[in-house]
Amino acid sequence: MKNDHRNKELYRINDRIRVPEVRLVGDDITAGVYPTAQALQMAESKGLDLVEISPNAAPPVCKIIDYQKFLYQQKKRQKEQKAKSVKVIVKEIRFGPQTDDHDYNFKLKHAKGFLEEGAKVKAYVFFKGRSILFKEQGEVLLLRFANDLEDYGKVEQMPVLEGKRMIIMLSPKKPAVAKHAVAKPKTAEPKPQKKVEESKEEKEETETSE
Repeated sequence: MKNDHRNKELYRINDRIRVPEVRLVGDDITAGVYPTAQALQMAESKGLDLVEISPNAAPPVCKIIDYQKFLYQQKKRQKEQKAKSVKVIVKEIRFGPQTDDHDYNFKLKHAKGFLEEGAKVKAYVFFKGRSILFKEQGEVLLLRFANDLEDYGKVEQMPVLEGKRMIIMLSPKKPAVAKHAVAKPKTAEPKPQKKVEESKEEKEETETSE
């Protein structure tokens, strides 16, 4: 069976497994420790390969499987794991210790957008020179910021002073919009139509009776 050099470095197969015994696992076999020669004969009788999947175990763990199928399963598993690992985006918002309301509201609006998009927000107050004396004021600003964003994000890290920066971390909340969206279809719109139809039928009955 043809294998590229990279695969040979990753897994030993068949006669490249040069240990006296191996532990077999897998389907359609009795799991246990076998002499390597016997394990190779079992793989050969099935038209499959003996693949070493855990070389550091004692004894090494092997599986009887088609090597190309094994590689395909490994690649598929890696893709699935990669798809599950979501990249966390962190957006930074910088304040001064004496930020005015206009600048504050502008940055608050941006933070709402970031959190709605699923990004984390790292907001910090930068203290330049003697402004470090206003660190309590900076903490109050960050707590106000977190409070104004409570519908969009939750506090992941309370304000903490790191060097010249006081930092707070906010992570997005799961949107509750879906609940409202589901509630909309549950309106009583069809009922008036039934009433109208019933009223028409009642009219027809009264007209015929007359």
